[in-house]
Amino acid sequence: MEVYTVTVATGTSEYSGTNNYIYVTLVGERGESERTLLDNPGLDFCRGAVDDYKVSSPSPLGSLLLVRLEKQRYWVEDNWFCRYVTVETPERDQVLTFPCYRWLVGDIKVELREGTAKRWRDDSLPQLLAHRKAELQERQKTYRWLAWAPGIPKCIHAKTEADLPPDVRFDNEKRSDFERSLHYALLELSLKKLAIKFGKSWDDLEDFKRIFWKLRSPIAEYCMEHWKEDWFFGYQCLNGSNPRMIQRCRELPGNFPITADMVQGSLDPRTSLDKELKAGNIYLVDYAIMDGIPTNVIRGEPQYIAAPLCLLYQHPDQGLIPIAIQLGQTPGLDTPIFLPRDPPLAWLLAKTWVRHSEFQIFQVLSHLLRTHLVVEVFCMATLRQLPAVHPVYKILAPHLRYTLEINCRGRTQLISADGIFKRVVSTGGDGLMMLAQREYKVLTYRSLQPRHDFPERGASQLRDYFYREHSLMLWEAIHSFVSGIIRLFYQSDCEVLEDLELQAWIRDITEEGFTELPNFGLSSELRTREELSTLLAVTIFTSTAQHAATNNGQFDWCAWVPNTPCTMRQPPPTDKDAVTMEMIMATLPDVSQSCVEMAITWHLGRPQPDAVPLGQYTEQYFTEGRAQELIDRFRIELKEIEEHILSQNEGVKLPYLFLLPSRVENSITI
Repeated sequence: MEVYTVTVATGTSEYSGTNNYIYVTLVGERGESERTLLDNPGLDFCRGAVDDYKVSSPSPLGSLLLVRLEKQRYWVEDNWFCRYVTVETPERDQVLTFPCYRWLVGDIKVELREGTAKRWRDDSLPQLLAHRKAELQERQKTYRWLAWAPGIPKCIHAKTEADLPPDVRFDNEKRSDFERSLHYALLELSLKKLAIKFGKSWDDLEDFKRIFWKLRSPIAEYCMEHWKEDWFFGYQCLNGSNPRMIQRCRELPGNFPITADMVQGSLDPRTSLDKELKAGNIYLVDYAIMDGIPTNVIRGEPQYIAAPLCLLYQHPDQGLIPIAIQLGQTPGLDTPIFLPRDPPLAWLLAKTWVRHSEFQIFQVLSHLLRTHLVVEVFCMATLRQLPAVHPVYKILAPHLRYTLEINCRGRTQLISADGIFKRVVSTGGDGLMMLAQREYKVLTYRSLQPRHDFPERGASQLRDYFYREHSLMLWEAIHSFVSGIIRLFYQSDCEVLEDLELQAWIRDITEEGFTELPNFGLSSELRTREELSTLLAVTIFTSTAQHAATNNGQFDWCAWVPNTPCTMRQPPPTDKDAVTMEMIMATLPDVSQSCVEMAITWHLGRPQPDAVPLGQYTEQYFTEGRAQELIDRFRIELKEIEEHILSQNEGVKLPYLFLLPSRVENSITI
């Protein structure tokens, strides 16, 4: 009789344990062990438990191929989360790990592969090839594509998060915290509205301080003190929640009729507009994508948007500053060009209109479309086309955690017909979807790669562009890491081309996920290791660093509502001399809208209590020593980046820490 030692690890989150019957069978090249009930004295399979059992086989099994786990109901159904199983051979000379990391729900049987990463061509035994095929067939039934709306990436076929498979749902603690924090924020909103209802009138910018309590942050407080200053406006174009739009202006747009005399007073006295254009010190932020977008109606009142053009100058002493703003794409008497020398309230309102456009663009495009929806495509294709034993699945799995559920919640709670955006955002409703569709049409694969994005926007020479500096550092670290893993498992470009599962994966991405995108620029065939490495780097960078850059600072920049208003209640001004404080207050969000903006940006932007930082892999998908060495090297590089960023920000009043590796989550979870 051959006796194997089997170790079973139960999940550590709430309700991971089970009191149901658990059976195990070891499957080897030469046969199967006895089907064994795993039952030690006392309680088995408690939360966080790692339990040892003996499993017998009447004859040697040869090389172990699979571990078969079965769960059967005992009195009541009790789901079980299994982390992994290890098997020590009778000779005690080998311990094999079989990763699981999934829920067993109902009376179910699952078969686990040993943890060594294997491509399709690495398997020759019919039993293992059949296992790969059966796993993918089951996943493709479970994870089905849906065109939720025309003109945007496809998503998972699920009406709400309740329709999702347990393996991609939030853990119970995450779910409770998510719902509790939203209720807490909305409760505080109600208290603030009540306090103001019985307070004095809402007629001055200082009145926004009356809702600026309890939920606050050091950067939000700094913002409250400096939001009117031109240098701070320019800083946010570089390092705020929408840092990807600024581009070098080589010649003035034809629809932005600025003259040299208009802006000369904002330039260094020794230069001119023409000289600065040639020197590369003039920059443009153009919100043309907002032009003609339908606006929301909130409580019977129409809301307003603008499609501004904003010209900025990299001043040798003051930093990046705005020097001209036009609040529409068509110049004319009713679309004046606002300048810093205009009446202070007129210039302030013009900047506020630009910041209002920033809110729409960063929430709907930079954040929702270009991170959440893009990553969902990679997530779906990975689950549908790559078995758990595939090396690319093992690379990506930790970076896809919770993404499907948070996206489902976003579709039902934030951007739906009756969601929060419809209640308080000027593009809520049809406008939001049209905005996303416009951006999706022009989305390119190259724009998702920082090494191409910054040079192509002419933004490589901007000073104090910390988002650029830190993004490139993280991109290089991520690209180096995945390149090392790919070289470990693919010895040549031919092996990439010949990997049938990998080619099915890229076709699912391009032909199903990113449909109707002829100019996206991603081929439906992976031909080289470099192409594969770059695609994996794009996926991981987008789900980690890019999401952190747009999401994590939203409360900091939006809590002081006049700095980044979610809606505008009056049309853009047409007469500079007619702007008054009454007009500004009538234009900015009202008390209720301001409270909701504070509440929702706090809820979405706050640090998550169960966050897994970039590069920290709590689930061990790779069991190979060489792969672990590459992971360790990646962590060392991230630690060096962390130390550099901390040193750079030491003693700084306005630190840029959104891309600090320890604050960047390993996946999109919020």
